[in-house]
Amino acid sequence: MTKTFTCIYHFLVLSWYIFLNYYIAQDEADKVKSKLFANGSKWKYMTLLNILLQTIFYGVAFLDDELRRIRGRKDMTFLTAFRDLLFATLAFPISTFVFLAFWILFLYNRDLVYPKALDTLFPAWLNHAMHTFILPITLTEVILRPHSYPSKKTGLTLLAAGSIAYVSRILWIYFETGTWVYPLLAKLSPVGLAASFSLSYIFIASIYLLGEKLNHWKWGDMMQPWKKRK
Repeated sequence: MTKTFTCIYHFLVLSWYIFLNYYIAQDEADKVKSKLFANGSKWKYMTLLNILLQTIFYGVAFLDDELRRIRGRKDMTFLTAFRDLLFATLAFPISTFVFLAFWILFLYNRDLVYPKALDTLFPAWLNHAMHTFILPITLTEVILRPHSYPSKKTGLTLLAAGSIAYVSRILWIYFETGTWVYPLLAKLSPVGLAASFSLSYIFIASIYLLGEKLNHWKWGDMMQPWKKRK
């Protein structure tokens, strides 16, 4: 029963994220909204990259569920290991980071991340779909199924690689267009930028460690790093 529910849950969440990607893709055809995606397309925004990332993760999770159901396998396979690695090092940390960073800045000064003018362009439900619902969905995944975490060194290194890749893209877009992806960055000095990027990594690394703690709190020693499932 639990396996069936998990499979259905992953399918529903996957369908939801596919719908969001499709809906957002339609916005690119709108001349007014398309201006937001100029100078780097929509993939310059971590929010939209996260939606794509979650789609990939839940696609992998659903495929793993189906293969387990069809083949009745119990041992950890490459697909299962990849699913857990993807969730531990990217899907959980990034979705939680997007939720926390967006709403902290929004409540402090929404013009830094989501100017009021955007309320007339995007429906409120879409804003919450991209920035609010992502957290309960990812926390449900923590509660629903145990995930095998890699060593802290491996996990934090992979997270750092992803962070460096994204920061590099932000800097490349700025040097090519003269425009910062986020208005907040335009207010910072070079030292301020370095501090901001460093603190952001410390923040998301802390979220990674929190995810590991939550996984252990819920499942105990059931999932040891990179070991066979019981």
